[in-house]
Amino acid sequence: MNVHAPSFVRAAKTEEALILVDERNRKTGEGEKLATHRKGLLHRAFSIFLFDNRERILLQRRYAGKYHSGGLWANTCCGHPRAGEKTLTAANRRLGEELGAAARLTFGFRARYETALDHGLTENELVYVYAGRFDGILDLNPEEVSETESVALPDLVNDAVRRPERYAYWLRHYLAQHAEDLARLRAAINR
Repeated sequence: MNVHAPSFVRAAKTEEALILVDERNRKTGEGEKLATHRKGLLHRAFSIFLFDNRERILLQRRYAGKYHSGGLWANTCCGHPRAGEKTLTAANRRLGEELGAAARLTFGFRARYETALDHGLTENELVYVYAGRFDGILDLNPEEVSETESVALPDLVNDAVRRPERYAYWLRHYLAQHAEDLARLRAAINR
């Protein structure tokens, strides 16, 4: 079932407190978003992969002015639960804030990665990966997303190998380390 609610109210830019965790995903504290990325602290995050009725992944190109990885292609939506917020609630919130979309999300798997980013930041995340189906109309927030594109998973995997500079680190990580998990999720969502 596809859920859609166009023209979401855009969230005001705020300083967010992220959930800091240990390697076993136990909360160890809270940290302001930018400071957490400057220090490379391990924190909880989520990523969403929406598939259409042709089993293609909806990608977003990050707005060039984002605080990191601007202009790169990424999976449908990513973000962080705020302190006190459930991860699934945060994922649904960000779908609305970034894409003006809503979908029934299914938990797929957890991922873990750490990498240096541009602007002196470090991504060090324990990620809940969700998937859903979406065939509706998007209402892009231009301060988050510059454009979208739908791509078949095998084509995306191949292009990310050929032209990695086009893609955000985390998307390349999922494609390299979790392609089978993504294929399984794609099949489950489109049944």
